[in-house]
Parts: sequence; structure tokens; C-alpha cells
Amino acid sequence: MQPRRVAVLGGGPGGLYAARLLKLAYPSCEVVVHEQGEPDTTFGFGVGLAAGTQRKLEAADPDTLRDLVAAGLRHDMTMQVGRHVTRVRNDRLIGIARTELLAVLQRHAEKAGVVLEFGARRTAAELDADVVVAADGVGSATRENGPFGGRIEVGKGLYLWCGTGFALDDAVFAPVETEHGVFVTHAYPYSGGPCSGGPCSGGHSSGGHSTFLVETDEETWRRAGFDASTDATPFDASDETSLRYLQDVFAEQLRGQPLIGNRTRWLRFRTVRCDRWSAGNTVLLGDAAHTAHFSIGSGTKLAMEDAIGLVEALRAEPDRAAAFARYEAVRRPAVERLQELARRSQLWWESFPARLHLPVERLMVAYMSRAGNVPLDRFAQTSPDVVGAALAQYAGEPADVAPEDLTSWVLDRPLTRGERRFPCRRATPDLVALNSALDDPWSGAGDALVARARGTEGVRLTGPADRSAVLTRLDLAERIGMETGVLTAVEAPAGVRDDLAAGLVSGRTDLVVLTDEQETS
Repeated sequence: MQPRRVAVLGGGPGGLYAARLLKLAYPSCEVVVHEQGEPDTTFGFGVGLAAGTQRKLEAADPDTLRDLVAAGLRHDMTMQVGRHVTRVRNDRLIGIARTELLAVLQRHAEKAGVVLEFGARRTAAELDADVVVAADGVGSATRENGPFGGRIEVGKGLYLWCGTGFALDDAVFAPVETEHGVFVTHAYPYSGGPCSGGPCSGGHSSGGHSTFLVETDEETWRRAGFDASTDATPFDASDETSLRYLQDVFAEQLRGQPLIGNRTRWLRFRTVRCDRWSAGNTVLLGDAAHTAHFSIGSGTKLAMEDAIGLVEALRAEPDRAAAFARYEAVRRPAVERLQELARRSQLWWESFPARLHLPVERLMVAYMSRAGNVPLDRFAQTSPDVVGAALAQYAGEPADVAPEDLTSWVLDRPLTRGERRFPCRRATPDLVALNSALDDPWSGAGDALVARARGTEGVRLTGPADRSAVLTRLDLAERIGMETGVLTAVEAPAGVRDDLAAGLVSGRTDLVVLTDEQETS
């Protein structure tokens, strides 16, 4: 397809990147970005770019990636529980200030010949263009007012975004118990230089900047009085009551520095899904079409990868309808896979405080394997010290085992529970069988299964043989074990042995029952 005019609604990362790639692909095409905000106004702090995203950006547009990497800050990742800390190395992960990200993308879009228009609200219907790219965010008016079949699922937990006036040494995951409950921070550095305006101006200490995200459950949030402070905070202001409270809670991680707000308020994550991503001349991109929980998905990642996929589809197909259909057919499976990983991660984080009894290394393994996308053997290859310590804690003995033999080693460890001893974790004990065909272990259906398990000597969880169902059974077994203390065994086909081993080391189940069924997905 050879478009003559393309209009992009939204000047965020996805819209700007799509505009640049379109102009590079079609030099004679008129490409205009319509952003309702002003060019120097943005909200948020840092954005993370993982290695996989960087590889895709490198293939699509090496010039832009080079400037993004130069403006970003590489960092490793640590988890801190009380006095105990463990670290995972990740030399390709970078954080970059959202302001700097947008500046780089604006500069490269204009360099390619894109016209940027700021300060006016536009709608798809009023734009005269062959293609309208609706990159207008999670609250997309285009999606809400169009035939896209949009729907939103709201999470149970609450979170807020804030920042610091200094660069943390690493990304940090740290839970802190307070009189009201547990708060958890996900924080990471995104610039290492001195404060130079933006949200950190106003006398804060120099030395770079970090994003500081905090999560908690609704009960803790209410006990701390943050339901009232949220109601009292205007839309364009920050919840100063929460910021002051949290900077005391995380004083150690903050090194005594204050938290910085930027329209900071408590929110519940909104997962966006759409039945279709295009209608007529309009196509949705990024958060307008889909979102994935921040603990595993990045709106910036998905939006920029959408931009790559959209331009590739337009170049490959002879007309708009075929191009839009190709774009969705290629991108939807990848997006839905990430949304499923993110759903599992969101459920894990919303129930995170119940796992604080685990040693920090086992907790790190649980974190890395929470969604089923990081195999235990691969994690052992990149972080042998962390996994080695977790295995020793799991087995009660030193773990001198090669990554390729790790699954069998984990399954072959003995287990003693009270007066019962099992020679290995692959067992068929006489336990109460519970069929656990459910999607959310923390739902009402999960509550009922926990109630049925309570008071028994143990339960054997059965259900469908597909991998997704097995991962859910592991989560349910973990919940039953944490809340009732009974012995748990998860039934699953031998094809998912690696997932079962990760579940055992992570404390999700005590035993596994291998069946002769084959993995079906």
C-alpha cells in the first residue's frame, strides 16, 4: 500500500515511533502527529527497555535505538527482604527518562520529515487521511467511541508512580511491613546525571533520578487512610499524604531523600482488550488497543513493537484493509501471550506479601518463574549463585548440579512433613483429590477450594493437562499451602516437568504427580 496522508493521534512513544517509521518507509507521504498536550509536558518518570525490545528496535531503526541507549542507564536487579539481599545481573536492561525518550523520538520523527502538531485535541473522524493511527493511550477516545469492542478489566491491588532525585544503584524490589500492612516498591534508576529540571526541580538533591513505584492491597491501603487521601487529591495534583507516608516507610531505600510526585495518585491497573484493532481508515496502536500489567509488560515496548508491525504490514499488502488485517494477525498472538504472562504476574504481585516467609533467594526464583516465561535451567545459567542458594534452601543440602540436570535433581529430593517421609517429590500419596479447572486461584472459586482443603491431611490438585492449567494449579497449590498448611501435590503431565521443578523450588507445591498424558500446548 502507498498511503498519501497519514495522521497519528497521540504523541507518546508509540505514535512518534510509528510516524518516523512510516515516513522512512514512504518518503513522499505526508505524516502528521497530533498531540493534545504541549511538547515539553509529560507525566511519569522512567521507562524500561529490555534486551528483546532493543533487538527489535535495532533491526527496525538503529539510529533511534543508538540515541535511546546513549540517553539511558544500564542496571542490574536486586531483591531486598529485611536485611537479606540478592542480585540478578542484567547488563542489557536500561532505564530512560520518559522526557528524554520523547525528546529523542520527537527529534528523529522531525528529522525524517514528520510534522508534529501540539496543543489541539483531534478525533479520527475529523482527519482527512488514508490511514489514521490511533495511539491515544489507555483512555483512548478513539477506542471508546468506535466499533472496536473495547473492554477493560480492573485489578484488585493499588499502585502509585513516583520518583527520586537520585539514581539507585540497581533496580530494587523491596517489601516493607508496616502497622497497616505490606507495601512493596519496584524502583529502578533511569538517569545518572545531576538534576536538570523537570519533575526533580525545586531543590532536590542531584545525582540522577529513579522511578519509584509502590504497590499494596486494598485492605492495607484503607487501613493507612489512603482511600481518603485519594478522594481528596485533585486530578492534576499529587497525593502528598501518601508520598510523605511512603518516604518514611522506604527511608532505607531512599537514603533519607524525599519522594517526588508528578500527578501521583493511587490507581488500579486497567487491562485493555479489544475485539478488533481497526475500523475503516483507523487502526489502534499501543495502549489504545491493549495493555499488560507493568510488572512484566511495558506499554512503551508493546507500542513501539506495534509500530514496527504496522509499517511492515502496510508495506507488504496492496490495500488498507489487508494491511490492517495482517498487522492484527501478526501482532495479536504476541500481545495476547504477553497479556497472559502479565495476568499471572499481576496475580502473583497482588498476593506477594504471603510469600515473605521464603528466603530471599527462593523468593527471587519465585519472582523470576512467576509467569512461566523464565525456565529454571536458563535462570541457573545466568544467575548460578542465586539459583544455587535457592536449591540448597529447598533441599536442605548443597546443590552441586549442572543446569541441564536441574529438573531431575529437584524432583528427586526427599521430603519430610511431620511423621511422613517421601523419598522424592514425584509421589502418588493418598490425598483428597480436588479438580481445579479455574483461571484465578484468588477468585471465589479459589476460595471454595481452599475451604475444601482446610482440615484435610493434604490435597492432590487435578485438572486439564495443558500448560496454562498446570501453572494455575501450581498457584492454587501455593495458596492452599500458605493459608491452610496442608500438604499439596499437583498432578501434571511429564511434558511440563521443568515448570513443576520451578514450582517446587519456589514453594508453590510440596509434591508432584506425573501422569502419562502429553502436554497439549
